[in-house]
Amino acid sequence: MKTVCLIGRPNVGKSTIFNRLIGEKKAIILDTPGITRDRIYGTVNHNNKNFFLIDTGGIDLGEGNFNKDIKLQAEIAIKESDVIVFVVDGREDITSNDLVVRDMLMKTNKKIIVAVNKLDNQKMQEENIYAYYELGFEYVIPLSATHNMNFSLLLDEITSDFNENESQEEDILKFCIIGRPNVGKSSLINALLNEERVIVSDVAGTTRDAIDTRFKYNNEEYLVIDTAGMRKQGKIYESVEKYSLIRSLKAIERSNVCVLVINALEGIIEHDKHIASMAINAGKALVIAVNKWDTVEDPNKDLKKWQLLIENELQFIPYAKVVFLSALTKKRVPTLMPEVIASYENNKKEVKTSLLNDIIRDAVALHEAPSYKGKRLKIYFVSQTGTMPPKFTFRVNNKGLVHFSYERYLENKIREAFDFSGTPIILQFKNRNGED
Repeated sequence: MKTVCLIGRPNVGKSTIFNRLIGEKKAIILDTPGITRDRIYGTVNHNNKNFFLIDTGGIDLGEGNFNKDIKLQAEIAIKESDVIVFVVDGREDITSNDLVVRDMLMKTNKKIIVAVNKLDNQKMQEENIYAYYELGFEYVIPLSATHNMNFSLLLDEITSDFNENESQEEDILKFCIIGRPNVGKSSLINALLNEERVIVSDVAGTTRDAIDTRFKYNNEEYLVIDTAGMRKQGKIYESVEKYSLIRSLKAIERSNVCVLVINALEGIIEHDKHIASMAINAGKALVIAVNKWDTVEDPNKDLKKWQLLIENELQFIPYAKVVFLSALTKKRVPTLMPEVIASYENNKKEVKTSLLNDIIRDAVALHEAPSYKGKRLKIYFVSQTGTMPPKFTFRVNNKGLVHFSYERYLENKIREAFDFSGTPIILQFKNRNGED
């Protein structure tokens, strides 16, 4: 998938443009307790052309020193991108910060589109646009993020050289290994491949830190993607570290299943949850691999302790499949692939509408929705409206009456009836009268 980044100085409207471009993609999974959202990336589809969008921090010279971390942040985003949207404020003259960004972009061989934002009407666009051709770039587009003006024009230009559906890869199961640095991701892949001893080919991935490896398991071909370790964001280089995630985020986007590796020596920390949330937000199936299991003193006792720990710390993903293994000794490594495959199958599973409605009718009969101000939720019909992840649409009398606890109850009833272990599912509620 192609990558596009937004770059420019602070307060030119990059975040608003970002939110306009990604639209509902930023909310593919409803808000869930325990999930942290990172809003600097998203995916965009325009006329069957998909691309990965990065929102960079504002580049500010400050007192004249181009801070090392800001410069690195910009360079990483630029290097990872195929197209760069240079956002400027159309209500102000070109600033010294704009010129610094211009000079950086002039050194690249990338397609640069100047988005002149805050031109909120036709007259402003006609009067103010020409000054920005002085920046020296071929493509200059007037824009109003506030009033949603000219976004189709911007998207047309961004995707003009993209191929339709170019992000669609061949139909084999692709899974990525994700996690913090030094949890044993690469060792796990090596153990997995050595276990099967049938490597079809090694192919460099789309980025230098994500490596695609084909292999065979039970005579079927699979593709595993190794990613760079996701570092925890620190105070000093917080903005830079965000961009070190870009390659891993791309790998997640390309994968059907994500295997989150956790270090048995360290337990579960907050950043493990953050990494898990990235896979969930992308709608991917998820398997948790607790690695370095050879280091535990009492496997039987520690197994119960870990199961309780996962239940408490990762309560927002109770459906995730969990394996305990040692990449170093290869012990229990064979337990991984069956869970990856099962999670993938559940992620693309479809259920019959008649069976689904029977389950929901029984669930409502067993436990009615709570009343609110004398009104009660009524469910008329439910159908599966998507896969990868499975999505279920409920037609109701008033979607405003859906309480999160009752939504969780309905999800649990669906999961009890149909095996959706290993995958998130989405419940969507729409009013029967068509008012969505």
